[in-house]
Amino acid sequence: MGGISILKEREKQIYQKGTQPFDMSCEKKSLAGSISQRACVFCGSRVVLYPIADALHLIHGPIGCASYTWDIRGALSSGPQLHRMSFSTDLQEQDIIFGGEKKLYNALVTLIDKYSPNAAFIYATCIVGIIGDDIDSVCRRVSKEKGIPVLPVHSEGFKGTKKDGYKAACDAMAKLVGTGPTEGISPLSLNIMGEFNIAGEAWTIREYYERMGLEVVSVFTGDGRVDNIKRSHGAALNVVQCSGSMMHLAETMNEKYGIPYKRVSYFGLEDMSKALYDVAEHFEGSPEVMEKAQVLVREEINAIYPTLKRYKEKLRGKKAAIYVGGAFKAFSMIKALKSLGMDVVLAGSQTGNSDDYKLLRNMCDDGTVIVDDANPLELSKYSIEKGVELFIGGVKERPIAYKLGIGFCDHNHERKLSLAGYSGMLNFAREVYSSVTSPVWQFAPARKSS
Repeated sequence: MGGISILKEREKQIYQKGTQPFDMSCEKKSLAGSISQRACVFCGSRVVLYPIADALHLIHGPIGCASYTWDIRGALSSGPQLHRMSFSTDLQEQDIIFGGEKKLYNALVTLIDKYSPNAAFIYATCIVGIIGDDIDSVCRRVSKEKGIPVLPVHSEGFKGTKKDGYKAACDAMAKLVGTGPTEGISPLSLNIMGEFNIAGEAWTIREYYERMGLEVVSVFTGDGRVDNIKRSHGAALNVVQCSGSMMHLAETMNEKYGIPYKRVSYFGLEDMSKALYDVAEHFEGSPEVMEKAQVLVREEINAIYPTLKRYKEKLRGKKAAIYVGGAFKAFSMIKALKSLGMDVVLAGSQTGNSDDYKLLRNMCDDGTVIVDDANPLELSKYSIEKGVELFIGGVKERPIAYKLGIGFCDHNHERKLSLAGYSGMLNFAREVYSSVTSPVWQFAPARKSS
């Protein structure tokens, strides 16, 4: 890698456009000792499943794993709030020695009797995989006794990466899909997949599709409901955002029920408009859907474009860094920042594959550093070298940015501001502007010495 590598073992996962042949390595386990920003299998499974609001979510393991659940991803609900409760079997030393199946059974029965959920998800953690508790048999027993789906989620953290957790979550949901009635579902219908309603985005996207004359059968999984997931196989199309988390389920439904799918992004003017047009094209037998989509796009863009132009005048030439979970999210982010006149000088993801990074390379300018499964030292080093003025990431990247005196925008778990759709793009531009141009940065040591 030459001048910008830090650890020799990491050289293949760091690339600077224009300085070397592209040979990016990815989809491998994190390097021991590098303190990766990546999360574990359990994390991947719970971020996908937890937004199902009328289900019980029980972590089978030590209490420490449950601390990584309560309200960690926002996931707003228009009704039930059961998903915001954090439940754990709290395995102790004696349970680990003699097994925790009895404790799991008692916890499940007690919680189902108290909260009357429509389904229950049981998450296996690292220690459960080590001691060998048979959670499948416990789930089958309780499901038979209580008359609701009780679904094991094999999310032992040591099994792989966050991406493997996505698959475990999809495997659990696949057992629900196809178990409900499909009568009355419109032929102009779809499922929204890979949208988790962190700040109300699912409501915005649902409204757009309904304005186009389409029925939304189920959202996977933001503001999700068990009964809607059960009947989701009756939809005519699956529309997949955050493809890393939901592609496995979309492909499963395509194979089993013949439902086609489209990959989309709801972030930025360009990708939001393309998503609506792509969906409308799928229903070409109903031309009124495309007509309504065109009217919607024109009205929404006209309403916000003058304000976006004013922000662009102030942000032109500012430098940004992006580090997100899925690479697909980074693509839309780069387009959105360029539409605001900003330059992306550092981009990376936790779960990108080789095709993602090839596309990322083509989207980036010469000199941009592209990283897979980065660590804090790398993110700090390249942010300083590239003169980054705005860092966009998640909760683990925030302290890095602030310690370097760099503006930060949360595009992940903890944000309270919707960034999807046209209104979301306006929110994003406003946040970027206020973050980058804040007078507070003149007092940051890094800025004062530059």
